[in-house]
Amino acid sequence: MSQTATSTGTPGAAPQEPRAARFSYFWLLLALGAIVTVSAVRLITGQDQLDSSGSLRAAILATCPILMAAIGGMWSERAGVVNIGLEGQMILGTWGAAYFTYYYGPWVGILGAALMGAVGGALHALATVTFGVDHIVSGVAVNIIGLGAAAFLAEAYFTGLPGGGPRQLSGLDRPLSITVPGLADGAESLSDKGWFFVSDVASLVSALSTNLSILTVLVFALVGVSGWVLWRTSFGLRLRSCGENPQASESLGVNVILYKWIAVVVSGALAGVGGGFLALVASSGFVTGQTGGRGYIGLAAMIFGNWRPGGILAGSLMFGYTDSLPLRSADTIHALLLLVAIGLFALAIWRFTRKQTRQAIVFGVIGLLFLVWFLTTDQVPREFTGMTPYIATLLVLAFSAQRLRMPKADGQVYRKGSAG
Repeated sequence: MSQTATSTGTPGAAPQEPRAARFSYFWLLLALGAIVTVSAVRLITGQDQLDSSGSLRAAILATCPILMAAIGGMWSERAGVVNIGLEGQMILGTWGAAYFTYYYGPWVGILGAALMGAVGGALHALATVTFGVDHIVSGVAVNIIGLGAAAFLAEAYFTGLPGGGPRQLSGLDRPLSITVPGLADGAESLSDKGWFFVSDVASLVSALSTNLSILTVLVFALVGVSGWVLWRTSFGLRLRSCGENPQASESLGVNVILYKWIAVVVSGALAGVGGGFLALVASSGFVTGQTGGRGYIGLAAMIFGNWRPGGILAGSLMFGYTDSLPLRSADTIHALLLLVAIGLFALAIWRFTRKQTRQAIVFGVIGLLFLVWFLTTDQVPREFTGMTPYIATLLVLAFSAQRLRMPKADGQVYRKGSAG
């Protein structure tokens, strides 16, 4: 006896728009709104450097190391392992990039950076996954080991080299950079016009088409690849299940230990690539300690992004922009106060529409304080700009904490056979 399949949809109901399409429209509208807001602030304050092609280019350079650390942290924590050691793995990556680039060229240097970062990831996996050490304790140890190992290796291998010394190695070959003929010059010309919205979009196009390092393209490609692997493949599903309920995953035949090891080693490799970017693209060579806490900022970007690639990208861009602030004039930084005030007012309105009155009031009051600061002063103290990335990190995490959802088993020590 045969049965006919019946539709589960409601007859006559309009088809619902796919969630992915709604998500794309949301981010598109958010990006357009951000460009319009920045353009308006630029015209009001007269500070064209707010989003000039040079400023955006500097922001992209500052974003990439943070983005790689954040994506690396996402890999590890999606498998249930907290990776505080991103900073140490980035430091190892800076040395690996310098050493291998000096002897074999920049592309082998990037592989060397990933290899050294993976070594740091393997140390963290050995301690946390195999021996069950507390994740925070192990991560701090990896940071200390990475800092000490890079200093020792630099003194051992770079002293006496041309451009080298016990703490540095300069004059390294850079990865290939590309400039799109015609498009770059045209966009730069439009950017200089100072037109509303059009010049701002042109500045972005110019930043992305002029002297763009191939490694920058690789960094953003790795974000897309990571999202596809973790959310569109069976491998990614199994890996994420290890971070949600490893006991249930084990009962279904998943080798939880292996997947955690893979995730943490990949995490270290990606952080190492971020360190390599610092040594080969963002600066003129290797210097001990040049990460400057970007591994920790990457960890904050990962949390702000809710452990998802899209949110991590947005958070890394914001932190990268603030990290590049010391390169701008004091007047330009002062204009940012108005931009921050508008952003906080927008958040207050959004929270109010969602019936979150208390948070709306908090955002509104802080936005009002920034507006008063902007109206009653002419400049921002230069010392304040150096603290901006860290202040932004604290504020963003404080304001976004209530909407975050970390993997359920994140940070928990897992023992093989615990499924019973």
